[in-house]
Amino acid sequence: MKTAPPTFKIPESVLVVIHTAALDVLLIRRADTGPESVEFWQSVTGSKDSQAETFRDTASREIREETGIDCGRSSPLAANLYDWQLENTYDIYPRWRHRYAAGVTRNTEHLFGLEVPRGIPVTLNPHEHNDFVWLPYRDAAERCFSPSNAEAILMLPRFRC
Repeated sequence: MKTAPPTFKIPESVLVVIHTAALDVLLIRRADTGPESVEFWQSVTGSKDSQAETFRDTASREIREETGIDCGRSSPLAANLYDWQLENTYDIYPRWRHRYAAGVTRNTEHLFGLEVPRGIPVTLNPHEHNDFVWLPYRDAAERCFSPSNAEAILMLPRFRC
């Protein structure tokens, strides 16, 4: 009996800064980081499922999977998902390199913003995240684990709808 080849993550991903009109930013805390990283707060992130998947579709899918917020093409929030036309390339943290093919050490991340109404319900996927918080954008940037995520949040006033 043949076993399926391992499926590795594609080193192309999205980072989505979800925010309100008042520039309060949604941060979610990772559930898979272990006790040494209890405070691993971040924006929505995720890799493409296939090379053919667009960055916009990746962003919309990841937002729904991680927060329950629907901004798909037929959603009323679709127009509020905007592409910042920026990318970050960074080293993949060693603790997560096993998720990628051998020799893959860098990831390219495409940046988006999503403006949502204040009080929008957030439903976390407990396998991925175990808490969320809304913070003014500067406070959110300070709480982020990732420097590139913090930098994106600080750019929010320039890129909002």
